[in-house]
Amino acid sequence: MKKLLMGNEAIALGALRAGVSIVTGYPGTPSTEILETIAREAKVSGSRASRAYIEWSVNEKAALELAAGAACSGARVLVTMKQVGLNVASDPLMSLNYLGVSGGMVVAVADDPGPISSQTEQDTRRFGLYAKIPVFDPSTPEEAYLMIADAYNWSERYGRPVILRPTTRVCHSYASVEILPDLPQKPPAGFDKAEGRWVIFPNLSYRSHIKIEEGLVKMGEGFSAYFGNQLIGDKAPAEEGDDPVQAPTLGIATGGVSYAYAMEFLDPLPPQAKLLKVGTFPFPASLALKFLNGLDEVLVVEELDPVIEDELVRLCGINQLKITIRGKRSGDMPNAGENALASVGEKIESFLKRKIWVNISDLDKEELPETTLSASGLSPAFASLSEVPPAALAAAAAAAAVASGPPPPEAPPLPVRPPVLCAGCPHRGSFFAVKEAVRKYAKGRKAVFSGDIGCYTLGNAQPLDMVDTCLCMGAGITMAQGINRAEALKGNSDSLNFAFIGDSTFFHTGIPGIVNAVYNKADIIIVVLDNFTTAMTGNQPHPGMGRNVLGADAEKISIPAVISALGVKAIEKVNPFDIKTADLAVKSLIEKSGVRAIVFEGPCIAVSKSVSPCIVDTAKCTGCQSCIKKLGCPAISIQPVSAGAKLKALIDPVLCTGCGICKEICAFGAIGGAAL
Repeated sequence: MKKLLMGNEAIALGALRAGVSIVTGYPGTPSTEILETIAREAKVSGSRASRAYIEWSVNEKAALELAAGAACSGARVLVTMKQVGLNVASDPLMSLNYLGVSGGMVVAVADDPGPISSQTEQDTRRFGLYAKIPVFDPSTPEEAYLMIADAYNWSERYGRPVILRPTTRVCHSYASVEILPDLPQKPPAGFDKAEGRWVIFPNLSYRSHIKIEEGLVKMGEGFSAYFGNQLIGDKAPAEEGDDPVQAPTLGIATGGVSYAYAMEFLDPLPPQAKLLKVGTFPFPASLALKFLNGLDEVLVVEELDPVIEDELVRLCGINQLKITIRGKRSGDMPNAGENALASVGEKIESFLKRKIWVNISDLDKEELPETTLSASGLSPAFASLSEVPPAALAAAAAAAAVASGPPPPEAPPLPVRPPVLCAGCPHRGSFFAVKEAVRKYAKGRKAVFSGDIGCYTLGNAQPLDMVDTCLCMGAGITMAQGINRAEALKGNSDSLNFAFIGDSTFFHTGIPGIVNAVYNKADIIIVVLDNFTTAMTGNQPHPGMGRNVLGADAEKISIPAVISALGVKAIEKVNPFDIKTADLAVKSLIEKSGVRAIVFEGPCIAVSKSVSPCIVDTAKCTGCQSCIKKLGCPAISIQPVSAGAKLKALIDPVLCTGCGICKEICAFGAIGGAAL
């Protein structure tokens, strides 16, 4: 069955056919109708869309983070935006590529050549290359309908987000699209903590970077055989006895809607030409090399940036192919604005006519003179370092190494010091209070703890183990919403989703996430860890502190007042060092639903004075190690009081600030103040 569809409608129906279950986005021309179509389909009883979760998010960043939480829970998700919106979402998207996903994630970013309704003419293909994220670039609505299902498959195969990049004329043109049967749909598997798999730390990023680079190479090889990339007009060598085959010497490389324009003039192709259609990135290099084989000259027809052109130039350089690549960089194609049928036809006609029918060859005149370098080594004759031959540089480096004498002795290995919350950190009490409250008052309920960027990310370490996800600044609140939505789709409507966020991060990008949660009726508990400073970066001031960078008085913005003004009704404010009161406050929020918040207010040790350190009464200490196993405070260790004696807790008076949390949890009253 065929349906007349707008390109954005084709993308929406293609996503539903592929089994998308969570759709988020922020409106922006030319992308808006993608989400609107799915919302319209959701009103059809029994449709796939009617079982999906759909929302307009407060901005593109919130939309992507919420979808990231759901994709980390195994859901197939779609996020929609225009190219300018990608700037807003770039922070979480860049980090998510390193973190990975378990469900398929497609980010539909519509580019606006022209521009017709945008501030910029940026090219999302370039962003994909920069962010190391694969890009699918459809040339027609029909192709977009098919491509999005493939994009989900590639996303799940490599565990990374994938971009679908239609342009205005693909988004808003109409075509008769063959509607295919729905593909099998799997419900979200639910969030799996997977031993810190979803917390982005430097070591994880390093290992992920290696995998990403390996994956891009494999994708590039696989894309050479993908239907979205095509080589047209490549002729097989003549066999003995056949008439000689005239090999093409001219090539046209194109992609996106420019391919559709080009085929209006190139069907059938002239015998001296062949055509390369590029619909994916990483660039299908093997297919492109086959295209370049035997050519003298190539015209590249594309919109926005010279992405295909640059890739072909690079391939020619690597493989020492003497082929003239014409495009935006050579001045043969316009470097800005939208392509049109007439302008593409004019350029192609000019390119082919000049070589085929008029047969004028002026290539030799256009070649640049070769540059020669002296091989005499370092010499004052060299005006700059870039002119020095490599061999001379190597010789100079070797001479410098000899002059510097023998290398210094090898330094001893550094001691292993895993990152940990400071002794006396108020966040330890906050995490402990939430953990204990969940253990006591939420038995049988699945609890997921989303963290954020700051020193409190260290709450993921044992024994606290209270950060299950961490993506980027401000993402904890929105990821918690996404995980909660995915759990609900799985059938777990009783999950508990906590979102931890620091005070500085709250002002940075946390507030839009709360707006999104209230507006879209989320079911999460927001935990603000207010330690009165930007601790992670060196205790800089923020709007909640009442002073500015010069130390002068400034308007102090109350975090609880902001949360209340955003529409959150259930708000608690407690001291994290008062474990009993904090326990009851968390309990009261667990028993409620909707968006609720608790603000833990306790100063960072860098902005407060220590009190008398705690000490251990070894006569009472049983050596149970409960204080160590529950808190993980670096000031507490376990040691024998004397040689051969039973192990007892010991508090380092240099590290201890006297916060007293360990005193509260000791069941034997063995820990007290200095006067004990």
